[in-house]
Amino acid sequence: MKVLVVGASGFIGLPVAQALVRAGHVVYGVTRLESKAKALAAEEIIPIVAPVEDPSIWLPQVATLDVVIEAIGGPDVKVLSEKLLNAVTEAATQYRPPSAPKLAYIYTSGSWVHGSSRKHIISDTTPITQSVDLVAWRPSLEQRVVTNPYLNGIVVRPALLYGRSASVLGMLFKTAHEGKVKWFGTPGGRYSTIHQDDLGELYRLAAEKAAIVGGQLFDAANDSSESVDDILQRLVEVSGAQGYEYIPPTNLFEKAIATTSLLLRPYLARSLLGWQPRKAGLVDHLEIYYDAWKATAESATLESDFIG
Repeated sequence: MKVLVVGASGFIGLPVAQALVRAGHVVYGVTRLESKAKALAAEEIIPIVAPVEDPSIWLPQVATLDVVIEAIGGPDVKVLSEKLLNAVTEAATQYRPPSAPKLAYIYTSGSWVHGSSRKHIISDTTPITQSVDLVAWRPSLEQRVVTNPYLNGIVVRPALLYGRSASVLGMLFKTAHEGKVKWFGTPGGRYSTIHQDDLGELYRLAAEKAAIVGGQLFDAANDSSESVDDILQRLVEVSGAQGYEYIPPTNLFEKAIATTSLLLRPYLARSLLGWQPRKAGLVDHLEIYYDAWKATAESATLESDFIG
């Protein structure tokens, strides 16, 4: 297959692109930064340097692509996600011959659309009734993806991500590195989690089986959730920090972190795609994940100093 990943140098996009390359597919990776192009090429990902807000550089390739994967982030993600969906839909009608199969379009949402619950089990097919405020716009966009008449739309909702540079958890690890673990929320919460490599494999399977799973929404999480208190206590142990404390959130992003108390039990990716997470859980191998974050942070600092 020919697959294009928008946001291919990001925390989600890179392992997705790598998983597809390992499976033998031709992968194009869109990145905003020229400096990331060589790193993508070294991974056998064909780099395309283009701003997300102007996809005109690569849209003509829609004519010969099998799959487009949207894996972007940042403060403007709402506007950019809507713009990308509209642009790819228009390009599919403009560039693809009438006899061509529908272009598969995989949209990256997130488990925050399920809101917060410390009591109720949630699955892929649980109705969305009250999303976290930060992502209250996502459910309507999800529906636009899966009901799009011109695209074979699929939605993936990753849980809290971990591994390597740590994504959101990098903020947590940084507090431990500074001497005391501090995190948003209150005692007793639980997180649904997923390692970025396992998530990449889910995207690979969804892309390969898009013809038969179009219109589906897949939650992506490990088989069981993890106690936030256990995560914080284990981080104290592996980092040598002086204890941990919960702190009140001050903005919508921090509030979203504080309310990610999901008892998520997804099943569709297992049953329809044959997907199974393989990485050890966050608490079980926290020392490995913390050390990986430190190594990544130190490398970034050295690179910054060298460039400066």
